[in-house]
Amino acid sequence: MKSEEVYPITTNACLEVCANSYASALAAQKGGAKRAEFCDNLAEGGTTPSYAQIALAKKNLSIEIWPIIRPRGGDFLYSDIEYELIKEDIKICKSLNCEGIVIGILKEDGSIDKQRCAELIELAKPMDVAFHRAFDMSNDMDQALEDLIGLGIKRVLTSGGASSAILGAEKLSQLIKKANGCITIMPGAGINENNIQQLIAQTGATEFHASAKEFVESKMKFRNTESKMGSIEDEYRYELTSETKVKALVDCINSLNNR
Repeated sequence: MKSEEVYPITTNACLEVCANSYASALAAQKGGAKRAEFCDNLAEGGTTPSYAQIALAKKNLSIEIWPIIRPRGGDFLYSDIEYELIKEDIKICKSLNCEGIVIGILKEDGSIDKQRCAELIELAKPMDVAFHRAFDMSNDMDQALEDLIGLGIKRVLTSGGASSAILGAEKLSQLIKKANGCITIMPGAGINENNIQQLIAQTGATEFHASAKEFVESKMKFRNTESKMGSIEDEYRYELTSETKVKALVDCINSLNNR
């Protein structure tokens, strides 16, 4: 059931783009996004991008770069070795002067791993720290929100625990009220130019997250149809952020901001 309350735009809203490469971050910048959540492997929900991708983005782009720090796909319960990898990646991001990082660590019972998160927040300083959709996989989103506020997390990406932000709009509205400005609740999952204004009206959110991606077809003339390198169905195309889709989203947001 969707919330019946309708929220006015009272502050300038903005868009964060989930950028899976330097090229995608560049498209996000050209399209008018404020920030890039920089990642690799979108099909797995995003993993840590390479040093080269982050370094090139910080060297050439003006958009905010927030790499996701996630050593693998799957769940958010990490071994000691994986935790050490996370810490090393944070050090790299700090050395490259990233504006912030995005983390997400849970305990085996589905609660926020406050001890590890606190250690990573301290290690990341002076960078800010956001929390990704591991939040949606927690055992109690209301308690998880209180934990993230207590930790000093700047922003949390969430679909309201649903398969899309639109389906989770009622919960998103509740979370935003509960946060009361102590942390930014940023809706994400399935957001596009056709539903973002509805989502703004239903939730009162002011920051939004979208991949704004499209498929890019391979320019290969020879194609081996007998062999495959992995499990992706069509290996002769790949995904990149679309500047046009980013601009369409930003235009939708700005049309409300300018009222």
